[in-house]
Formats: sequence, C-alpha cells, structure tokens
Amino acid sequence: MRSSNVTVLCGALLIAATTSAFAQAPEQPPTPGPEHKRLEYFVGTWTSEAVMKPSALGPGGKVTGRDSCEMFKGGFHVVCRGEMSGWMGPMSTLGIWTWSAAEKKYLTVGIDSMGSLEQGSGTVSDKTWTLTSEMKMGGQVMSSRYALVENPPDAYTFKWEMSLGGGPWALISEGTSTRVK
Repeated sequence: MRSSNVTVLCGALLIAATTSAFAQAPEQPPTPGPEHKRLEYFVGTWTSEAVMKPSALGPGGKVTGRDSCEMFKGGFHVVCRGEMSGWMGPMSTLGIWTWSAAEKKYLTVGIDSMGSLEQGSGTVSDKTWTLTSEMKMGGQVMSSRYALVENPPDAYTFKWEMSLGGGPWALISEGTSTRVK
C-alpha cells in the first residue's frame, strides 16, 4: 500500500511540474543579430581567380573557382559549396561562416576533397575581414592569415599569407571573386 502512495504522490508532483512549465509563456526562438546579417554579403554564386605563389603547398599557378553560398535555415550561418581547379587538379570545397556571440568573433570551418580541414576565426572592420587559423602540415604548425576586402555590390579581393613553424609570413595567394547571381 505504501508503494502505491509514493507512486501517486510522484505522479501528482510530475503533473503539477509539467502544468506549471506549460503555464509559463513559451520562449521565442532566437533571431539572427546584426553580425549574422553581415554574413549575407556572401550569399550568391561567385567566380574566383587567384594566383598561388610557389610555397610549401606546391609549385603555384593560376587557380579558378566557383562557389555557391546560401544562408542556412534560421539565418545564422552561411554555407558555401565550391569547385576549384588549378595546379593541384580539380577540388571540391565546403565552408561554413558564422558569428559566435560568446567569442565575439566570426568563425569558419572548411573542408576539401583533398582531405584538408581548416578552422579559423576573425573580425570585420568596415569592409575588411581578417581571419586567422592554424593547422598541422608535415609535423609543423601552419598559421594562416586571410584578408578579404568587400568591393560592393558584387565583388571582393583576397590575400592569403602563411607562416610555417613560427617562421616569417609569406604571401601564398591573392585574387578576386565576383558574384554572378
């Protein structure tokens, strides 16, 4: 008899707690802030041309690409799928750009069909985005600096610099991207 009283009491408490929770006003879903809206500049289809300098990455040469970028459902992230070709042959890419309110900076993650994974972070000031990242390459840390300058309404220029193992910064690539739609 005692165990059924405990069960009834627990059931009554559960119903009371559930009723109380549902009686409160429902939380509103989060909405994108101005930092998220800032990412909308990159939405669209882009063609890119760049020159890779000879480096630890290879002999260098002309690189062309095409990216299709869209806001992910909810409006918080931009997702880009791309195809590139150059001295390394064809390559597919996938990138995500987002804003971290907790870290007060933009975050990026990118993967490619050659097996690379790169995570970066950065800031934007006026029309200049500055992103940095680190990854292992041949047992050494490769630090990257990526500067992108918007050229409204439908273009941007970019420059990529690299430092291997804490050595000097070297220009690896620079180019332009143009929105085609």
